[in-house]
Amino acid sequence: MSTFELISPEIEAYCEAHTTEESDLLYRLNRQTHLQTINPRMASGQLQGQFLSLISNMIVPKRILEIGTFTGYSALCLATGLTSDGMLHTIEINEEYEDRIRAYFAESPYNQQITLHIGDAKTIVPSLDVLWDLVFIDAEKTDYQEYYELVFPQVKKNGFILIDNTLWNSKVVCEVQHNDKDTQAILAFNDMVQHDERVRNLLLPFRDGIMIIEKLQ
Repeated sequence: MSTFELISPEIEAYCEAHTTEESDLLYRLNRQTHLQTINPRMASGQLQGQFLSLISNMIVPKRILEIGTFTGYSALCLATGLTSDGMLHTIEINEEYEDRIRAYFAESPYNQQITLHIGDAKTIVPSLDVLWDLVFIDAEKTDYQEYYELVFPQVKKNGFILIDNTLWNSKVVCEVQHNDKDTQAILAFNDMVQHDERVRNLLLPFRDGIMIIEKLQ
């Protein structure tokens, strides 16, 4: 099965050169993630990080939920838009990342506004009695639909849900192998959102695809 790049490396480099630079903390976090983890591409990086930061600053959320912390890059970007009394809850299932995440958060001016949960989002989310202004989901692809339905009742009207990797390395427009459960799940999720009359949505062809969802009711 062949895939193709959304944009060329040259265009991506040009975009990075004309995008606000990441902070020293984010630069070090990203570099250490690439040097010390198996799947460093899971980190948002400069372009997506600035996108998340801009979205958060436009919304100015009081409560943010993130499912899938990885090493903490996206959480720190999302936190920049929080109200002065706002909180971000971020959930990471891999306990091996906990010390690394907490160390990065401790260096951030938003440390007191971020709560890290280590465990399964399927059990943690229901335990949080919070009305979310903004949700970012970047976790197990086969569970996207379950995460979506889980958080939806807790998202306020006109709140936003952002879903990462919804183009899945362009596999959504290629022949899908019968054993490719991730691509099948992404396709099913995208179709489900498209037909969900409770929302309006935009599938943005940015990086690996970001689905932007506004809850209408």
